[in-house]
Amino acid sequence: MAELKILIVEDEMIIAAKISLHLTQLGYEVAGIIPRGEEVNLHCQQSPPDLLLLDINLKGSMDGIETATQLQTAGINIPIIYLTANADEHTFERAKHTRPHAFISKPYKKLDLQRAIELAIGRMSLDQQTTTEVVEKTTQAGTEPAPFILTDRIFVRHKNRMVKLFLKDILYIEAERSYCRIQTTETEYLLSMPLRVFAEKLDGGQFFRIHRSYIVSLPQIDEVGETHIMVSKKLIPIGKSYKEAFSQRIKLI
Repeated sequence: MAELKILIVEDEMIIAAKISLHLTQLGYEVAGIIPRGEEVNLHCQQSPPDLLLLDINLKGSMDGIETATQLQTAGINIPIIYLTANADEHTFERAKHTRPHAFISKPYKKLDLQRAIELAIGRMSLDQQTTTEVVEKTTQAGTEPAPFILTDRIFVRHKNRMVKLFLKDILYIEAERSYCRIQTTETEYLLSMPLRVFAEKLDGGQFFRIHRSYIVSLPQIDEVGETHIMVSKKLIPIGKSYKEAFSQRIKLI
């Protein structure tokens, strides 16, 4: 698990400090605060963040929209959330051409920030076409968004925030009624999604379903037996209906 890294581009330091505080309280990592658009390109090349919170009305020779355009022209495609106190039609039309993932109007509330980030994460997964829809599942605690799966990572809700979990760190996924439990070496995550649905979204090159209740990460397998496998000291059964396909898959590794 890793915290989502968010770069703040804001020339009003009081507002930037407030945003930084709110991001920290929401459980995200602040990758830095940059006051001018001219500095953004180099920073993103050297240490690319996961998201860019970009004020449209920046001081200096470049406003936020020009900054975003320069990044995209240079092939730096980092998801953008615009901050703006100017919601006029001309500014909005200019901003649309840079394909932002969300907008936040100033003055904003912390909830606006949280929702915009989750919206941007959902758009990231749709842009990469590794999932075809963002669905919501109702739980006893309320409404929880489905995990957002990208090429090499998954964003899931954990302790009231969205966290970044790299697929290479997943050991196995276990069904638990209408939920599924993702197990890593450090912790576990309970998702309100059936294992069958989650399996459709995962890369078949790394993950394989070996039982009606288990999907395993093939690189994480420590031992293969006739009726079970071992993953990080966890004994996982091989279902009869999955055994032949699993045996063929193992031969290809």
